[in-house]
Amino acid sequence: MMEITGLSMAARAVAVTDPAEAEKAIALLMARYPEQKAIGLPVPKPSEVRLIRLTPTVISLLDYSKGFGHTDLVTC
Repeated sequence: MMEITGLSMAARAVAVTDPAEAEKAIALLMARYPEQKAIGLPVPKPSEVRLIRLTPTVISLLDYSKGFGHTDLVTC
């Protein structure tokens, strides 16, 4: 139990509506997961998916190795 580490985040969410921004986000995702394209799955079009931009407001870092329930808060 004292090895628990984790991360949680509060953020503001906004739908991505700009087609150019959506195309860029999809391209970055496909670059991150090239196996999707390699197995023949189609690359989604912006009109086929809903993309959400998250802007963090606070991040909570858990590290129980520093003591039970130890949390560091980072305000963004």
